[in-house]
Amino acid sequence: MSVAEEPLRGGEGRPLRSPAAPRRRPFLVMASVFVIAFAVFVAVFAHWLMPYRIDELDLLNRYAPPVFMGGTWAHPLGTDGLGHDMLTLLLRATQVSLSIAFLGTLIGAVAGTAVGFAAARFGGWVDATVGVLVDFQAALPFLVLALALLAVLPDANFTTFVILMCIYGWERYARLSRGLAIAAQEQGYVVAQRAIGAGWGRIYLRHILPNVAATLMVTMTWNFPATILTETSLNFLGVGIEPPDTSLGTLIGEGRSHLYRAPWIAILPGLVVFLVTFAMSILGDWLRDRLDATSR
Repeated sequence: MSVAEEPLRGGEGRPLRSPAAPRRRPFLVMASVFVIAFAVFVAVFAHWLMPYRIDELDLLNRYAPPVFMGGTWAHPLGTDGLGHDMLTLLLRATQVSLSIAFLGTLIGAVAGTAVGFAAARFGGWVDATVGVLVDFQAALPFLVLALALLAVLPDANFTTFVILMCIYGWERYARLSRGLAIAAQEQGYVVAQRAIGAGWGRIYLRHILPNVAATLMVTMTWNFPATILTETSLNFLGVGIEPPDTSLGTLIGEGRSHLYRAPWIAILPGLVVFLVTFAMSILGDWLRDRLDATSR
């Protein structure tokens, strides 16, 4: 074998792995991807997976236990105090909570990034106004703001909660995108684009945004669990989705008064919240390590 064909070797004669060689994904990351994919599948196909209607009652089987606690397969996850099938409620609650968190995170990220880019581009009073709004929301506990808004709004429906979740997360993206855009404006590729006469719209959309997208994506994976927990907390406090619809926080709030008689009413939705938020946190940490060059 020639010198050019001989593989590079490290200490003690071990061959060095090429930077492009694939690395095995950690078990926790793969498990997290599976949990998230399964949760998305449930959220998309919940209506087809429900064994009963969400408002259907079985008064003769109130507080029926799940099958793993001695129940029957007629209600695999048991029933609540009115005879609602817990599997049906859990499927619908997962669909509602994940939809609110996903839409709130996505719309908040788009709106916050746009505001941050505007502050970096125009500066002056625009930058000062955005800074005041960001500082105001950062200083005010969001639960207090959300409770005040829910008190004056006519009803707490799905659209209302999506708007609240957008308000919850936008300032993080605004602050981050503003700083990244200001730093990018001093980079050579932006200076070169300006020198050839490219407009700021093209520069931001075609050049700056793709270069900061990885950081924004990691921030979204961190913000998504916080959004779910915030939505769950509001519904737990009793100011959330109104019956006959439900959410994970609503189920936990209803089950807290039945912990001794029917603990599964609160434990099952709490377990869903824990698994989804934990999986997203693990995936966010892994994406940060993979996409953020400074962490490597």
